[in-house]
Amino acid sequence: MTTPRVFIIRHGETEWSLNGRHTGTSDIPLTPNGEKRILATGRALVGEGRLIIPRNLAHIYVSPRKRAQRTLELLGLGCKPGGIPWQAHGELAATNCGEKKTTTTTTGGTEAGHAEGTEAVVEVAEAVREWDYGEYEGVTSREIGERRREKGEGPWDIWRDGCPGGESPAQITARLDALIADIRSRFHSHAIGKPKGSVKEPYDVLVVAHGHILRAFAGRWIAKNIADNPSLILDAGGVGTLSYEHHSLAEPAILLGGAFMSDVVESAKEEGEKDGEGRARS
Repeated sequence: MTTPRVFIIRHGETEWSLNGRHTGTSDIPLTPNGEKRILATGRALVGEGRLIIPRNLAHIYVSPRKRAQRTLELLGLGCKPGGIPWQAHGELAATNCGEKKTTTTTTGGTEAGHAEGTEAVVEVAEAVREWDYGEYEGVTSREIGERRREKGEGPWDIWRDGCPGGESPAQITARLDALIADIRSRFHSHAIGKPKGSVKEPYDVLVVAHGHILRAFAGRWIAKNIADNPSLILDAGGVGTLSYEHHSLAEPAILLGGAFMSDVVESAKEEGEKDGEGRARS
């Protein structure tokens, strides 16, 4: 039976994510190491036979922030020319082939496999911009604690308290609930529960955004009150999967893990080494 999914990917490492500064509206670029790790993530998880199959994507939501957009550019999804609705922030990664690395020719030789990219519309969506931290923008949790102690305030919990001058948990909930309803009605309802292979239109969705908003998104996906703290963690460059139990739209679930082919990590490593050798020769 067909069970649609939503893949959530947090943007790669930035200088501010490294030192714990809350990054909402500020446009901080990925570090070189952040870009390298996203490229590796794409090689391991994107392509035919991998977790994210580009041709199965129906829609891609991306934050307005450049760090999220650059992350999408590096995943190797094979977006069509003109399919990215912003001026590229750097060179786009080559489309990842996944398991279709080589094919046998009629003469018995081999040739490179065809990398099939995504036809999904890429939408820059305000709904997935990071939590507006207001007065806490660019401030670490330790510094926030010091400020609050000086004012005689208790410990800060963003899920309970929100951000002064920024957004509250109720505001975050409202914008995410509207997005989730949109995803389910437009991309999932027509496919869920249908016999495998019978649904011709793509139905998976990808969201590339930020730490707090994606953790809140996952919490609201399963109707959890985010003010109670969803108790979820998503590292920079991290990937998560949301889906449904029993092929039912009424039973949303967080997919904790799936079976991976044994060659995924090794082949991604080999591809990375080949790329490195090619750059060394050029």
